[in-house]
Amino acid sequence: MIVHTIDAHVGGAALRLVVEGGPVAELGAGLPGGTIAEALEVMRTRHDAFRRALMLEPRGHGAMSGAILTPAESPASNAGVLFMHAGGWSAICGHGLIAVAAIAVERGLLPRPPRGGALRLDTAAGPVDARISAVPTDEHRVASVAWSGVPALVVRPGLPVPLARRQVVVDLAHAGETYAIVDAEGCGVPLDREHLPELVRTGQAVVEAVESALGLQAVAGTVFTGPPAGGGDLRAATVYPDGAVDRSPGGMATCAVMAVLDAMGLLSEDQAFVLESLIGTRFTGRIAGRAQVGETRAIVPEIEGRAFITGEHAFALDEGDPLRDGFVFS
Repeated sequence: MIVHTIDAHVGGAALRLVVEGGPVAELGAGLPGGTIAEALEVMRTRHDAFRRALMLEPRGHGAMSGAILTPAESPASNAGVLFMHAGGWSAICGHGLIAVAAIAVERGLLPRPPRGGALRLDTAAGPVDARISAVPTDEHRVASVAWSGVPALVVRPGLPVPLARRQVVVDLAHAGETYAIVDAEGCGVPLDREHLPELVRTGQAVVEAVESALGLQAVAGTVFTGPPAGGGDLRAATVYPDGAVDRSPGGMATCAVMAVLDAMGLLSEDQAFVLESLIGTRFTGRIAGRAQVGETRAIVPEIEGRAFITGEHAFALDEGDPLRDGFVFS
């Protein structure tokens, strides 16, 4: 089997968009079950070997993310998107939305929206609108993508959890998925690349402590925050339960951090919020609107970043290859 992909990065975080091969033809014929959420579950149960083959070594790596375009769930949308990564499948991916929209427009996979308009993409977390800005000197290239549509809210502020020899305070915020947001200094871990092993161990411990305290297993990752190093408003690093560390500031992490700052009264609607990553890349967030989720007030963040296409691949998935479905090396 040959699988064709277009790869890009957004703030250093990789995204592999599958354009041909594997279950793409099946999805092109229609959404299994009729919704993006049901199609995602079909992929999870029937095609996980396909995910592993493209996301894990030897074709991918522990921080790889991927996506597949599908027919739209809603007549008002341009397409649907299914997201995957080295650890599994996900309802939404913040940097992935920027990459998918940029790749789709630059390579003609979806029609370029009119000036001032947006692509509407259906995800398992709900529809999002992706506003495309062109490079001034080359209208065929995408200068940035700003997407919005998924509410972000604080679900548990100031949760004290035990961590090794100290107690830390965690803010749980939901933005498509639930994140545990902590102050790196409060955890006793320097927020830099030199201390990645400590950040990973501590981030995994925070997830375990939160899930144990609340009796749930639904924390997508730990977002460490700290003072900026390159002119942003905050610096952040997201550690996932499988040990992967986001190279970018994190699209959904930016949404979750914004929800916490807004709940604390530290973010205004006319204020841009810049979150920087451990490698110095940045995402810009703004409050696009407000919403009510159950009894909780939420914001509707807009997250902006730029994608750069890094290459195109024709991957061979040979049935005789003992490592056809990928492997984890850790």
